[in-house]
Amino acid sequence: MFNIVVLTGRLTADPELKTTQSGISVTSFSIAVNRSYRSGEEPVTDFINIVAWRKSAEFVAKYFKKGNLIGIEGSIQTRKYTDKNGNQRTAFEVVANNVQFVESKRDASAPALSAEPAPAASYSNAGENDFADLGDISDDDLPF
Repeated sequence: MFNIVVLTGRLTADPELKTTQSGISVTSFSIAVNRSYRSGEEPVTDFINIVAWRKSAEFVAKYFKKGNLIGIEGSIQTRKYTDKNGNQRTAFEVVANNVQFVESKRDASAPALSAEPAPAASYSNAGENDFADLGDISDDDLPF
């Protein structure tokens, strides 16, 4: 089964970095994504809720602002909750596994030189040790 989402959209507000009680960084934000449409039709925009954790959250909060174009790769997550009127609700959001710049940052109001080093073009939650060492494998050992 697959649960993979790839989106490109513009942030609808400045992301705000928060920390859980256990010290984990998190930010929730939404992006505006334009749907494809045919000539003569009115464009439609979807507003998609995104949540980023740990280093991805810190990356988004530090380098992205309202209106910036952002690339998101992640998965859809649902959670149930009870609203203030006692009604059962279901929230849908994308949990970001990888976030990246989609456009160059050319802000005329920003200083030309910055003491801060340039960020990586993207940030992923994938760890360095996610893959096991396969050692010496011959073609005869492959299942295909």
